[in-house]
Amino acid sequence: MMRTDPVGADVPIPPLSARGAPGRVVRLAVRAGARLGRDLLDLALPRCCASCDALLGEREAGLVCGPCWARLVPLPHPRCERCGHPTGGAPCRWCAQLPAYVRAVRSVCWAHRGTGRAVVHALKYHGWERVADGMAERMARLSWPADVVGERRALVPVPLAASRLRERGFNQSERLARALGARLALPVWADVLERSRATHTQTRLTPEQRLSNVSGAFHAPAGAATRLRGAHLLLVDDVVTTAATLNACAATLFGAGARIISYVTFGRAPGPGDRI
Repeated sequence: MMRTDPVGADVPIPPLSARGAPGRVVRLAVRAGARLGRDLLDLALPRCCASCDALLGEREAGLVCGPCWARLVPLPHPRCERCGHPTGGAPCRWCAQLPAYVRAVRSVCWAHRGTGRAVVHALKYHGWERVADGMAERMARLSWPADVVGERRALVPVPLAASRLRERGFNQSERLARALGARLALPVWADVLERSRATHTQTRLTPEQRLSNVSGAFHAPAGAATRLRGAHLLLVDDVVTTAATLNACAATLFGAGARIISYVTFGRAPGPGDRI
């Protein structure tokens, strides 16, 4: 059994005689008790990495250990300036999948295997919701063209179908968007894009099947056009493979009045011929 949060991490300090000796004694006693509670809980239910199950160190505040974060495989250089996909020095083929109104795409790492895949699965399938904080921290470090940084107005998470949301308990894309928005000082517009219908998981589908699966799966609710009009938006998802889902979302937002859309994901799946 693993636990997610230390006990006593935010114990309120009684406001008694803040400058006097009795107050100091009380505060020291409270801190000592909180520390004892954490130590006992560490002994009974040690905190473990959500990616590799290794014990987490006392100074590791997140749910993924430092070695796991270090083992992420970044996308290699050279990369396309627009879509961020590795090109190996050849003309970019990945950009051909993107509509003209998509300005830029950025991802942190490969996520088809290894640590990147394990971290995504910890968030998406194993219920480790707080893993999104560490993922968003790394997404916030991504480099963007200057016009994207200057124009981006809000983050829009890829929505889940109601049935999937009930099953999972949260939308992993929205959780990433909110953690990322706090770091980029951008609002999250989770109410301007909705699922029109449930879709099959894209994991085992061919590129053609992916396009068919998400066709007509999204819509902008009434009233969203006022905010969307002329906006440059950042669409947020956990992983991009062929960009079918993100493209379907972007088409809906563009049709509702958005001017430009960019994509940001934690992971990316390689295509045929990609250098890993």
